[in-house]
Amino acid sequence: MTETRDMSEETNIEDAMRRQLVMGERGAKRPLSGDEKAAALLLALGPDYGRPILEQLDELEIRSLSRAMVRLGPLTPEMLDELMIEFVTSITSSGAVSGNTDTTQRLLLSFLPPDRVEIIMDEIRGPAGRTMWEKLANVHEDVLANYLKNEYPQTIAVVLSKIPTEHASRVLAALPEELALDVVERMLGLDPVQKDILEKIESTLRTEFMSTLSHSKRRDSHEQMAEIFNAFDRQTEARFLTALEETNREDAEKIKALMFTFEDLTRLDASAIQALLQKLDKRELGLALKGANDHVRGIFFSNMSQRAGRMLLEDMEAMGPVRLKDVDETQARIVGIAKDMAARGEIVIQKSKSDDEMVV
Repeated sequence: MTETRDMSEETNIEDAMRRQLVMGERGAKRPLSGDEKAAALLLALGPDYGRPILEQLDELEIRSLSRAMVRLGPLTPEMLDELMIEFVTSITSSGAVSGNTDTTQRLLLSFLPPDRVEIIMDEIRGPAGRTMWEKLANVHEDVLANYLKNEYPQTIAVVLSKIPTEHASRVLAALPEELALDVVERMLGLDPVQKDILEKIESTLRTEFMSTLSHSKRRDSHEQMAEIFNAFDRQTEARFLTALEETNREDAEKIKALMFTFEDLTRLDASAIQALLQKLDKRELGLALKGANDHVRGIFFSNMSQRAGRMLLEDMEAMGPVRLKDVDETQARIVGIAKDMAARGEIVIQKSKSDDEMVV
């Protein structure tokens, strides 16, 4: 019954659109109220373009617009021009277009089947990576180990053989010891895996693990806090870390281990740094390096040609004194670019500091 009533209301509005557009030339200019402006905008759009908007409204909104249209009277071309200018100005100045998970999903549902939309949104919400194995490489080792411990040791061996060795080592260390030793033995004797078996494992991981992971809202608290600390300027970051070290050194160390800063870019291999340099605006790079230490500067300059390095140094000298806040913001943007490149598989970010540790 409600659907029939809505269709009737929409039909009445379409009839009102046609009548008002015919009468528009004979109207006199006058100010419009808020509901009249909405009604006038729909009249100007006409039935073909106005109907999709009406279909998004509920019954009360449709009734309100119907009453406004009935009371509106004739509209002059000058009134319509002013209304359109006000509407466009309002949209462009207020940033009324919002891109997020909900709006994206609603848009996709308007032209794709729900099951296809669900697959796309699961991939977006899930870990970054183009393939299943790249996605697994971005899953926290404790989360992945907790899932794998219920699988057959042979299956675990296959999965660990397909992800980066450093990540595999952390996952293996997080497994129960007896199971981990069994997996090690199976990995040592692992033969090439048949394509159909590998595809079956990938399918199972996608349907049983990744879909559940993407819907889960629980995150590692230290990882989340590391992202927050990464967004701090360096003074605020140092203040919070120092305070946290005094109250809970273990938590502070975990957070520092998970943080990825501008200085960490020096652990990229030469090809990755060169790929990153191609994506960067040279002025922004100069500003970022103004606040970097000599070691960081040396790494970046060693991956440039002598001519490019000399020009960048000249640009940095020409900048003169710069605000620390501007340096921090620029370094954060460059780190963000590097992370985006890693998510697309263009470079590999080494997050572990273990390679930098020294033994005597």
